[in-house]
Amino acid sequence: MPPPKKLDLIPIELRQRLAEELQSRGFGDIVDVTEALNHWLDEEGLELRVGKTAVGEYSKLLKDQRDAFAMAETLLADMDIEAESNMHKVLMQMIATAAFQMMQTVSENDGQFDPKGLAALSRMLKDLMHSAGIREKLREDERKRVTAEEAARAAKALEANSLELGLTGATVEAIKAKVLGVTG
Repeated sequence: MPPPKKLDLIPIELRQRLAEELQSRGFGDIVDVTEALNHWLDEEGLELRVGKTAVGEYSKLLKDQRDAFAMAETLLADMDIEAESNMHKVLMQMIATAAFQMMQTVSENDGQFDPKGLAALSRMLKDLMHSAGIREKLREDERKRVTAEEAARAAKALEANSLELGLTGATVEAIKAKVLGVTG
């Protein structure tokens, strides 16, 4: 198993501070941010040095993550339930693609999965599937509500026009019960 990345070894507080610093600098100034990080490590009494390559990769990861969240938020902002269902399908395909790319990278490199990456993909897939189930329930509930409203409107229209159509009260009630599923 490969050794852990140096950024994974620094305290979470410093990683959060690093993320904030990178974001405030527009994910640039990697050399200056790296120097600042190493200074913070010195202040904490840690004998660990992080290189600009690691900080640059972390910066790119954070920026890509921010951009992905922004894109998803924009895409989902004004969508109806049907469009969100389609978005779920796209996200499932993206996760499947990421899993395939991960497997391909593993087979090309040392043949070992990154446990954190695999766990993150699994969590995303589980959360997405759970969300899709909730969304399907919402869609079904909406269909039932619309159907009930349409049946109620049809029943009102039938009652309002029953004399004109020459229907008796018993006939109207029978149509409402058998055809429209409405009683009363």
